[in-house]
This record gives sequence, C-alpha cells and structure tokens, in this order.
Amino acid sequence: MLYEIFDLIKIFGALALFLYGIKIMSGGLQKLAGERLRTFLGIMTKNRFLGVIAGLTIAALIQSSSATTVMTVSFVNAGLLALNQAFCVIMGANIGTTITAWLISLFGFKLNFAILALPIIGLTFPFLFSKKTNYKYSAEILLGFAFLVMGFGFLKNAVFELQSNAAIFSFLQGFSGRGYASIFIYIAFGMALTIAIKSSSAVIALTLVICSSGWISFPDGVALILGSNIGTTITANLASLNCNTNAKRAALSHTVFNILGLVWVLILFNKYLYIIDRFLNTVGVESPFSKSENAPYALSIFHTSFNIINTFIWVWLTNSIMFITKFLVKEKKSDKEYNNIEYLNTGFIQLPELSLLEAKNMLLKYADISKRMFGFVKNMFHEKDENENLLIFERITKYEDIIDNIEKEISTFLVNISNKDVSENAKEKIRRMRTVIIQIEKIGDACNKMAFLVSDIQKDNFIFSDKESEDIEKMFLLVEEAFCIMFECINTENKLNFKKAEDIEIRINEFRNIVRDELYENLNQSEMKVKSGFFTNKLCTSCEEIGDNIFNINKVILGVNEV
Repeated sequence: MLYEIFDLIKIFGALALFLYGIKIMSGGLQKLAGERLRTFLGIMTKNRFLGVIAGLTIAALIQSSSATTVMTVSFVNAGLLALNQAFCVIMGANIGTTITAWLISLFGFKLNFAILALPIIGLTFPFLFSKKTNYKYSAEILLGFAFLVMGFGFLKNAVFELQSNAAIFSFLQGFSGRGYASIFIYIAFGMALTIAIKSSSAVIALTLVICSSGWISFPDGVALILGSNIGTTITANLASLNCNTNAKRAALSHTVFNILGLVWVLILFNKYLYIIDRFLNTVGVESPFSKSENAPYALSIFHTSFNIINTFIWVWLTNSIMFITKFLVKEKKSDKEYNNIEYLNTGFIQLPELSLLEAKNMLLKYADISKRMFGFVKNMFHEKDENENLLIFERITKYEDIIDNIEKEISTFLVNISNKDVSENAKEKIRRMRTVIIQIEKIGDACNKMAFLVSDIQKDNFIFSDKESEDIEKMFLLVEEAFCIMFECINTENKLNFKKAEDIEIRINEFRNIVRDELYENLNQSEMKVKSGFFTNKLCTSCEEIGDNIFNINKVILGVNEV
C-alpha cells in the first residue's frame, strides 16, 4: 500500500513539473511577444474567421485553452470584445491547445528529449540574469520547455513502472467494455480530473501515457479527452460569476460549444473511431485498437479533427450559440443601467501581458467619466432651472463616487498584474497607468469642487456680465479641447501629439492669467463687480487646474518627462 501511494505521488509530481514547464514557457512567450500579441489580438478579431485564428495562435503559444478563454471573457467584461468575437476566439483556442497532444505523440514517446533537459537548463540558466530582456525571456522559454519534457519523461516512466503494481489504474480498467456506459463514465472522470488539475493539457498528457501503456483502450482514452474538453470550460465560468451579463454569456458559450460537439460525436462515436483507424492503416500505422503503442497518434488525430470539425460547424452558426447563451443568461437590470461603466475582475489575470489591454481600455473609460463630469459642470453653469440644476449636481456627486471606486479597482488590478512575472515594458506601462489614474482622480475632485461653487453661485442668484460669461465659456471650450487631445494621446501614444498638448496647455494658462489680471484691475469697482470677478477667476482657475492634470497625463502617456 505504501508503494502504491508513493507511486501515485510520483505521478502527481511529474504532472506538476509538466504544468510548471508550461507556465514558465508561457510566461516567457508572453513577455517576449506581449506587445505584438496585443496588436495581433486587436487586428485578428475583426471577423469570425480571424477571431478563430487569433484564439488558435494564442492557445498554441501558451498551451492553455482555459487561460485563453478566461482572458477572452475578461475582455468581454471590459468591453474590448463583442460576444460573437469572443466566441470565435474561444473556438480557435480549442484547436490551438491540441498542439500538446501532437508534440507528445510525435516526439515524447519515440525521442527522449528528457536527456536534453539538463543541458538546456545549464546553457540557458546564465541568460536569466542577462540585462538584455530578449535573451532573458528566450531563456525562460527554453527553461520552461526543459521542465516540460522532464515532467513528461518522469510521467511516462512512473506509469510504465506500474506494470508490476496495477492497483492504482486497475479500477479504471474495471469500467471498460460496457458500451456507452463506459464512455459516459470516462467522460465524467476526464471532466472531474480536469477540474481538479485545472489543465486539460496535463490530463491529455496523462491520457496519452496510460493509453500507450495499455491501461485503458483507445475508445476509453477518447472519452477521457471529451470529458477534459468539458472540464476545461469550468474555470472561465467560475471566474465570470461576478462579471457582467455578456462576460457570463461568453464563458457559457465555451461550455455550450463543447457540449453540442459532444452530442454529435457520441452519435457517430464508433464510426468516427473506425474512420481514424482506417486512416492510420492507410498510412502504414497498426490499429490503435490492437496495438496500444499507436493509441497516442489516434488520440491526437481525434482531438484535433474533432475540434476543427466542431469549429467549422459552429463558426457558421455563431448566432445560434449566442441565442442559447442569451436564453440561459438573462440580462441584469444593473447591466442596462450602467452599461457604459464596466468593472475589472482581478480574478481574470491569467495572461498578465495581455491583461494590459483590459487595463488600458478601463483607463479610457475612467478618463471618459471625468470628461463627462466636466460636461455636467458646464451644463450646470448654463442651466437656469433650479430643479434641473439639483439633478445635475446629484449626478456629479454620484460620478465622484464612481470615479473613486474605479480608481481603487484599476489600482488593485494594476498591482495584481505587476505582482505577476511581467516584462520590463509591461512594468513601465503599469507605472505610467498608475500615475495617470491619480491625475484622473484629481480631475474628478476638481469637477466636484466646481459643482459646489456653481451651486453656491446659483443659490445667491448671482448674475455675471456678458464679458464674464464669455470668459467662462471660452475657458470651458479650451478645457474640452484639452480633453480631446488627451484621448488622442492615450489612444495612439504618438509623441507627435505632444506639441498639440503643449500648445493647449499654454493657451489655458495664458487665458487664466488674463482673467486674473482683469480681476486685479477691477478691485476698485463696486462690491458686486468685484464678487463676480472673483467667481469668474475661481471657475477659470479650477479649469486651469484640470488643464494641468490633463497635461500631466499627456506627458506620462507619451513618456516625455515625469510628472
């Protein structure tokens, strides 16, 4: 009994090393190609077929359909992807993750890559400390690959060593030979194992090894893979529980997609496996039904062909999947009410490099809220109706609370990303974003103070001269122009925009100085004239402070100099 437990721990240890290798390799790939991946994802989601290619590519690189799906759901939650775009990315991820099975089938059993693992580690380890980031990230990729092949080598040896101690896997064999009952049992087992390990790649690697060893048959291995396909969807569904309706629908679309695929493949189960068997015979490979050593090839063919066919079927019927998910997940009232204000979910940081896309998108929405607040202040200043003014004032104070809450959420999200193993470029972007959200929060505070000032002015039934009203209106327009330039800088990050940012800052400052000088010149005028000049100066000074915050944001975003 003690030996059986020890052997079981060895298998878990081998799987853990295999998973750790995938994690290190994926992290290195993300850091090496993070910026290109972010650009690639933006381009490739423009139509359904390009979306499939995007999902396939990312999942093939990071070897995790779960992580790709979770990332996609988070993008839906943040408004970066539409629901149908996300579904296409998810379908592609299902195909991309099948690369693992092919690498193991073609090379893992025939070639002993594990003997190269230690030399790879020895050669690449010094580069982990290189100041050249590309060398460092490339070393991480190779190091992850070394751990991966070591893990698979240990897994293969651990399973083969059990030939003399069959107690651990014998219970699996007891479920064979019962027709569709066996298939459903193995599907359930594959599903449960994937949920427990949280990696379909690891479950597939284990399935290939135990099938090759003869512990279970080829059809049983297929059922395990089908169960793994369902189990891998649970992660995203759990992560989406606190998200908006569309994010929940995106996560559910993965489950619906795989379940519908399971239905048609179960109907054609025996015929499908027979076709695979005949194909292998045609290319000179013995039947996986009679020779267990060939089961990994057959399982790899099944895994890839099933996901390609399932994608080909449903890529044309995307609207049908969307209809099912919308029927199962009803839109919440809160989503209808605040559909323009999305919130980040810190449980979604599976791919930290790509999560910066989500953070930047939220940053834009955060900045847009501050711009709307300023627009409310302007409306409040012009509005003469007392009741309408009160409603605008309440809206501004409500937006002040929203700005404070989102500032905390984005800060927490960025801190969580920075705590991950990210590239130097990503760290610099995070630093800049954190500085920007502080400046945006200051804009919100300034707008809130202006609202109180305007409220006091209107309570006193104060009347400005035409010249003062024109001055205030001109300052409002200058700040609105500054906001437009700020959004251009955030969106493009083009340093050529700095000249425009600098020009509008100078114009705002100069006009504020003109208004202030006029106040000083009129100090000997009537009390009413001095008071109106004081309020005009106060409003224009508050606008100038907002202009300073906007200029600071532009400097940080464009990397011109520090704030």
